[in-house]
Amino acid sequence: MRTPLLLLLWLYFWCEARGTLRTTGGLRRTGWEHTGTAGDGLSLRRSKRGWMWNQFFLLEEYTGSDDQYVGKLHSDKDREDGTVRYVLTGEGAGTIFVIDENSGDLHATRRLDREEKASYTLSAKAVDKLTGRDLEGPSQFTIKIHDINDNEPKFTKDPYIASVQEMADVGTFVVQVTATDADDSTYGNSAKVVYSILQGQPYFSVEPETGIIRTALPNMNREVREHYQVVIQAKDMAGQMGGLSGTTTVNITLLDINNNPPRFPQGVYQFTVPESLEPGSTIGMLKATDADTGKNAEMEYTIMDDQDMFQISTKGITQEGVITLTKTLDYEKRKIHTLRVQVENVYLDPRFHSRESFRDTATVKVVVEDVDEPPVFKRPAYIMEVKENAEIGTIIGSVSAVDPDASRNIVKYLIDWRTDMDHVFNIHPNNGSVYISRPLDREEQAWHNISVQATENSKYSLMSHVPVYVRVLDVNDNAPTFDNVDEAFVCENAKAGQRIQTVSASDADQPAGGHRFFFSLAPEASVNANFTVRDNKDNTASVVTVRSGYSRVQKSVYLVPVVIADGDFPVQSSTNTLTVRVCSCDRDGNMKQCNSEAFTLAAGLSTGALVAILLCVIILLMIVVLFTALRSQREKMEPLIISKEDVRDNVVSYNDEGGGEEDTQAFDIGTLRNPEVIEDTKHRRDIIPDSLYPSTRRLAATAARDNTDVQDFIAQRLQENDSDPAAPPYDSLATYAYEGSGSVAESLSSLESVSSEGLQDYNYLSEWGPRFKKLADMYGGEESEDS
Repeated sequence: MRTPLLLLLWLYFWCEARGTLRTTGGLRRTGWEHTGTAGDGLSLRRSKRGWMWNQFFLLEEYTGSDDQYVGKLHSDKDREDGTVRYVLTGEGAGTIFVIDENSGDLHATRRLDREEKASYTLSAKAVDKLTGRDLEGPSQFTIKIHDINDNEPKFTKDPYIASVQEMADVGTFVVQVTATDADDSTYGNSAKVVYSILQGQPYFSVEPETGIIRTALPNMNREVREHYQVVIQAKDMAGQMGGLSGTTTVNITLLDINNNPPRFPQGVYQFTVPESLEPGSTIGMLKATDADTGKNAEMEYTIMDDQDMFQISTKGITQEGVITLTKTLDYEKRKIHTLRVQVENVYLDPRFHSRESFRDTATVKVVVEDVDEPPVFKRPAYIMEVKENAEIGTIIGSVSAVDPDASRNIVKYLIDWRTDMDHVFNIHPNNGSVYISRPLDREEQAWHNISVQATENSKYSLMSHVPVYVRVLDVNDNAPTFDNVDEAFVCENAKAGQRIQTVSASDADQPAGGHRFFFSLAPEASVNANFTVRDNKDNTASVVTVRSGYSRVQKSVYLVPVVIADGDFPVQSSTNTLTVRVCSCDRDGNMKQCNSEAFTLAAGLSTGALVAILLCVIILLMIVVLFTALRSQREKMEPLIISKEDVRDNVVSYNDEGGGEEDTQAFDIGTLRNPEVIEDTKHRRDIIPDSLYPSTRRLAATAARDNTDVQDFIAQRLQENDSDPAAPPYDSLATYAYEGSGSVAESLSSLESVSSEGLQDYNYLSEWGPRFKKLADMYGGEESEDS
């Protein structure tokens, strides 16, 4: 009975949606109509609205092949005689929705999607086809798209990432998932979503209406399983059959809590180290395990035994316990050290701390290995004293060292000679007694720092050192002397008993009670003494005059011997001479003139001032000499061309064995000028002047001047060349062209010889001297042979 009732209701709504809207019944709009009257103008009368409609309904996602019928528009003024035309305007008019202008049938031309647009607003009116006048004014109506379940639920994320602490209670909130449905939530159940879990049971559950995921099992342990993957489904139509669904994945991670204590993998650890290991070195490392991670796995190690030989610390990254040595080990005293080490978490969870102990302990044994050690001195340093006058071989002290090993080997001693380069000390190798091997002098060196070495008799590589400080004690072996005064001055008009100088003494010794000096005049100077010495009892003495009046002319210098003795035992004394110079003074005692040395001192010029004055004088002399040299050089370099108008080039040749490129006067072309311009007083710079050393060539030319005119020509040219200041260097070759006024042999031309009618006689060539001997042999000899 229920099924037919639902069918009837559906047919009713379908007919309602697809039926024709007419003006027969329903709400009407009223308006005013104009009627014309004669007389006073216009009259109004009330008229009823002819037709009106509100909305249509249309299902989305139409799948038919024809246009989808929406409904029919009809006016009461339509007589159905074809004179009325229906006009449609508004959203989608003419494209999505079309109307039959004659019948008023309204159709949808394409498939509509409510999720794209849920409603359309349009306007329709009835128009007279003949006149074009509106029969019905435009009225607005709405076409609503009815929703169908054509969209599945979609989750806002895929996948979801969530976490929850391990060991959480049942029902603990994990995460909330959300799915949305694009269908109309106000119409039916198309958008009503229900959540369900497809994967992840029995560990988690989901609330159907809210999508909240909660834990479903108690005591989920991260150490057993850490990651879970849960699949959640969202289904519309309130989860009924035929509804659409969507899924998402939720990745859930269990967060660690400190529910596991640290544990040592083994109960006893053993490490072996040599006794020579230095403090601060690592003995070994322990590693406790903890199933937790991160902050919950941080551990702290503690040595429970009451000792300070070792300490333990936690290595940050690996969480290892590092055992280090704090003091030096000694195999002879203790061979094994036993430690009890405890480990516990730094951060504890009170929910689990009371359940069981979160601490663990282990035993650590440190085995010490014996190492052959060098001898050990009984003291870290030794201080010895000896007097400076001690004899060679005197023992000043001894050192002692023992072998710390169980074998107790014999120890030998020696001095490190790098600390005693002068070999002042030596040591007995067996008993360690230190003695003197060279004389000592406290004034030269008061302390000696040496190093004594101790080594085992069998192993010289094992050696230890100890510093030995030797203090040299003072003895009175130095005589006192004047401190810094050895000269004094006295005026000629000095009176008897006048103090002229105060002297002090110094002594290289350093007595325990301090210095005490005694001054006196030497015994040999006490007779007819001109001066005397007065001891001031304060390690100083005053030199005073004995008489009045001193003459610088009679005696200008007095030597006063002063005896200085110290107050130590044995007493040491020395005689020091004070030089007293006599000076002329005014009435007030001011010094005016002494001997040469005193005058120099009175002048007030120190040695530095004299040196400075001497340097200034030397610098001035050097400046004068340099200026003179530059001036003379400038005179030598005056231009060769005297006349400004006679400007010619100076040709310099570089392939000559003359004075070189610096000899610019060697080839001066001044010789081309008028010979009268040349100064006769100038001399050649490259040869020795003839006035000082006569030339042998000139003498020879003069002696043979009466031979021929050729000799006269050569001598004349040689003299001119020697006296020419612009001549080439003396080792240059000078060539002269000469043609005499006549020749006894007449012409020697071969051209004329051909035309000669008779033979020529060349015997006269042998009379010209040795210079023409070659020519005489060429011609004269042949002549004689032919004849």
